[in-house]
Amino acid sequence: MKTSKVLNVIWDYFLMTVGTLVFVMAWTSFLIPNNLASGGLTGLTTILEYATNGKIPMDFTYALLNIVLLIAGFLFLGKAFGFKTIYVIALSSFLFWLLPKYCPDLVVVDPNLDKIMIVLIGGAMESIGIGMILLRGGSTGGTDIVAMILNKYWPISPGKVCLYSDIFIVSSLLLVPVDQGGGLVNMIYAYVVMLTFSFGVDYVLLGNKSSVQLLVFSKKYKEIADHIIYDVQRGVTALQSVGWYSQQESKVLLIILRKYQMNEVINEIKRIDKDAFVSVSSANSVYGEGFEEIKTGIGIKKKKLNKSSVE
Repeated sequence: MKTSKVLNVIWDYFLMTVGTLVFVMAWTSFLIPNNLASGGLTGLTTILEYATNGKIPMDFTYALLNIVLLIAGFLFLGKAFGFKTIYVIALSSFLFWLLPKYCPDLVVVDPNLDKIMIVLIGGAMESIGIGMILLRGGSTGGTDIVAMILNKYWPISPGKVCLYSDIFIVSSLLLVPVDQGGGLVNMIYAYVVMLTFSFGVDYVLLGNKSSVQLLVFSKKYKEIADHIIYDVQRGVTALQSVGWYSQQESKVLLIILRKYQMNEVINEIKRIDKDAFVSVSSANSVYGEGFEEIKTGIGIKKKKLNKSSVE
C-alpha cells in the first residue's frame, strides 16, 4: 500500500473518531441529561431508558441492538457492509458507556439555559458528528441497517424507512410519563432535534458544494452572459424563447452556480438590468467540469481500463 493511501486511511479514521466523539457528546452532554430524545436507534434506546426510569440503561441496549444489527448486516448485506461502520458502532457504543461515567464535567444541565437552545445545540452537534462520519464513508448503523436490508429484498426506499421509523420512535414519547422525559412537549422538542439534525447533515455533506440553477430573462442578456463567463467563470446556455403575450423572440440564460455565488451574481444582474427577471431553483446534483465528478464505480472503471489496454 502506498504512503498516500495509508495517510488517507489514517485521515479517514481520525475524522470518523472525532465525528463519533462529537455525535456521542451531543447525546451524553446535552440531550440525555435534559431528558430529550430524537429518532434513530439512539433515540429508541434513550426513550427506553426514560420509560423504564433508568432500569434499562441506554448504553447497554444501544450496544446490544447494534450487535444484533451488525450480525444481520453481515448475513443479509454481505460485502456491502463496511468495516468503517463496524468501527463507528464499536467506538460509539464504548463512548456511550465511558463519557457519562468518567467525564461528568461534560454534562450540561443548566436551569438558566433555555431548553430550546439545548435542543438546537444537541441537534447541531449530532449533525456535525454524523456528517463527518458519512463524509469518510462510515455510518452509525442502527435503523440505517434495517433500511438497507429491507431495500435489498423489497422496493422500499431506505429514506422512507428511516423517516417512518423516526416518526414512530419519536411519537412513542407520548407513552412515556412527562416526569421521565415523555409527553407532548418533549415529543415536539424531539422533532426539533430531528429537523436541526437533518438540515445540519445536509450542510456538512454539501457545504459550499450545493448548487443552484438560474433562469435569467433580460433584454441585456449578452452583457449578463459575458459577465458570468469572464468574471464569474461559469458556463452560460442561451435558450431561444418567445414571449407568448408579446410574441417577441428573445434569449433566456440558463446558469448553474455554486450556492455561495448566487447573491453576488443576482446583485450584478440587477446592476446590469434592474428590470431583469430571475428564477432560482435548487440543483440537487451537478456533474461535469467545474462541479462534481461522475462516479462510475470500480467495476466500470476497471472495464474501461481493460478496454483501453486492449486497444
